[in-house]
Amino acid sequence: MPGLDETRPFVPVNIAILTVSDSRTLETDTSGQTLVDRAEAAGHNLAARAIVTDDQAKIRAQVQAWINDPAVDCVISTGGTGVTGRDVTPEAFEGLYEKRIDGFGEAFRWISFQKIGTSAMQSRATAGVAGGTYLFALPGSGGACRDGWDEILVNQLDNRFRPCNFVEIMPRLQEHVQQRNK
Repeated sequence: MPGLDETRPFVPVNIAILTVSDSRTLETDTSGQTLVDRAEAAGHNLAARAIVTDDQAKIRAQVQAWINDPAVDCVISTGGTGVTGRDVTPEAFEGLYEKRIDGFGEAFRWISFQKIGTSAMQSRATAGVAGGTYLFALPGSGGACRDGWDEILVNQLDNRFRPCNFVEIMPRLQEHVQQRNK
């Protein structure tokens, strides 16, 4: 059965939170705040937080800056994952991925389907790895952020979670670069 191995010490992850929105500010960004609150309550470090408009170049620039920052292990975004003309977060993220984590979006939509039915198919939640940094893109609703964190990320970003988790393989995310440099 999956669960926490309490004999292992907790390892905090340095997380950057990005809100993609044309209208939110730090004061009105309830979805971003939900992710900040949950990450910190779990014992992780808030490495950075930003809000950018629904613009692919701006999203990509902010995420790339965090990928290049050794103080950021993981980026979690909220917003811009729907199917409207302004929703471009998946395209921005996918242009950065070295490896996709297809199971994240699949699991997210499965969880959502159980709560909101077929409306879940409108989500283009996505995840991947770039430059040794995990990238997760969630929808912009508070409920979606709670589901993404509470049902997936709280466990996968906890090195004590068994049978496996994203944290324990973090040191190996750059193996391909290390091999090239030998």
